[in-house]
Order: sequence, then C-alpha cells, then structure tokens
Amino acid sequence: MLSRVAENLYWMARYIERAEDTARLISVNSNLLLDMPGRAALSWSTLIDITGSGETFDSLFDERNERNVIDFLCLSRDHDGSILSSLANARENLRTTRDVVPREIWEEINQCYLEISEQSQSGLKPRTRDGFLKSVTRACQTLTGLIEGTLSHTEARTFLSLGRHLERADMTTRIIDVRSGNLLPRNPEELIPFEHLQWMSVLKSLTAYQMYRQEVRLRVRGPDVLRFLLQDRTLPRSVLRSLEEVSWELQSLPNHDRPLAVATLVRAEVAEADVQALARAPDELHQLIDEFQIGFNNLHEAIASAYFAVRERPLRAPQAQEQSALIDDDDD
Repeated sequence: MLSRVAENLYWMARYIERAEDTARLISVNSNLLLDMPGRAALSWSTLIDITGSGETFDSLFDERNERNVIDFLCLSRDHDGSILSSLANARENLRTTRDVVPREIWEEINQCYLEISEQSQSGLKPRTRDGFLKSVTRACQTLTGLIEGTLSHTEARTFLSLGRHLERADMTTRIIDVRSGNLLPRNPEELIPFEHLQWMSVLKSLTAYQMYRQEVRLRVRGPDVLRFLLQDRTLPRSVLRSLEEVSWELQSLPNHDRPLAVATLVRAEVAEADVQALARAPDELHQLIDEFQIGFNNLHEAIASAYFAVRERPLRAPQAQEQSALIDDDDD
C-alpha cells in the first residue's frame, strides 16, 4: 500500500472518531448543566480544556460562554478539532483514496459533511442542538459500522483501526484528566457536592454508564470509574482496550518493531497504574495522564515514521496534530 493511502485512511479514522467524541461530550455536558443546580461550579470552559484547544479558542473569542464554545467546537472552520472541520478533513482524506473502500462509505461521509456544512450556514440554535449532536453521533457510528461490516481485512482496514483506537484513547484520557481534577477530593474530609451526577456524566460521555453498572455493580464512585475507563479490558472505549487494539493491529503490519514496542510500553504504563492511590492524589493522576499523552504522541510518531513519509514539524498534542506530508514513498 502507498504511504499516502495509508496515512489518509489513518487520519480519516481519527477525524471521524474525533467528531463523534466531541458530539458526545457536548451533549452530555448540556444535559449535566440542566440537571445540576445553579450554584454548582460547572461551566462550558471545561470542554475547551478537555479538547486541549484553549490557545486557539482564546485567539478567536473573548469569552468562554455557551454560545462561543458551541460555535467553536461544532461549526468553526478555524479549529481543526471542531465537528465540522473534523468531518471536512475526514471527507478530504477519503476523497483522494476512495477507490480502496466500498462506495457506500464515501457516500455516507460525503452526505454527513454536506448536511453539517449546510447547518453551519444558519448557525446552531439551542433548540436544534440536541438533534444536531445526535445526528452527528449516529452518522459517525454508521460510518464505523460500514467499515466494520463491508471492508475486507486488509492493510486499509488496519490503518483505519489504528487511527480510530489511538484517537479514542486520547479523548478518554482528556475527559478523565479534566473531570477528575474537579471531582476527586484533595483530602479525606472533602466531599464534592453532586459528585455522583458528575461521575455519571463522565461515563455517559463515553457511552459507558450501563456497562459500568453491569461490571462494577456498585454505586458510581470516582476510583471505580477511573479504573473502569483506564484499565477495563472489555470496555471498547477504555484506554487499555484501545491500546491493546492498536498493538494487535500493528502485529499484522511489516516493519512494526518500533511502533509495537512503543505501544507495548504505553499499554504497560496504563495497566500497571495504581488507580486506588491516584484517586486520592488528583495532582499525581494529572501528571500520569500527561505521561500517557506523551506516550500517545510517541506512538503516533512511531507509526508515522514507520509507514508514512514525515517532514520536519514541531511535536503537538494529538488533538491539535496536523497531518504530515503525503508522499508516495512506496512508488519505487
């Protein structure tokens, strides 16, 4: 497979996963704000922190209010991580390589982008927001289902899976990092008001609430949620499960020694983390998740170096990473 094709498919999957996760996050945050009393210390600014796009947001807007955050995360063309930009980037990546996937996948992503783009012309009003976010989530799930159900188990599918699961691990750690910083107590006597509702929102933002109740069978508690989202091997969106999927896919590719070694190292760090101790030390948890993020960056760079033609560029956080150059280094 040409490195250009492999890279396009890898990034297409990352952008689709990014659009879906962003839509889920906004939807759950909207519902949580409705459920919480007015005095609760919640704000839309949290979503900017989760997506790691504070610098870009502050260069475009003066205030982190509801309208600005929604416009930025949903419809902004100046933010690569917005839903609209993510779908546009996914569409463009597939447009140049659509001959390697079934036609239905191209038609679905093209239709989804056109509908979202049309919506952006009139803006996103509060009364239409919920329907908009559900349609984005459903479209992304449909795309993932089409890929799983129609694409042969070839290298094309492998690179799609690599992109999807690395992006998924990245977003899960971002949600855990920002939410746990607000919810985990700094001392044993501290009791965070409405903690139960907020940890439920963390699970629901990853569609993990029902699976948590089946697995844990206890009330929602911070340490249990952390362990479940970081280390559960059966939850599709847990960090450990996502990294195991990455490792499994890499084994089917040639020249996988370095990326597989990096994936194994990051996976071991996640699996061996002492979640019970970290739940009592939010600052240490934040530091550990920073290390995970660095590991994800290293994993991305290892995959890019092994399979894509990469030019010199500064290392950036996964949510803000730009695509590397698309060069057919396999044409020889």
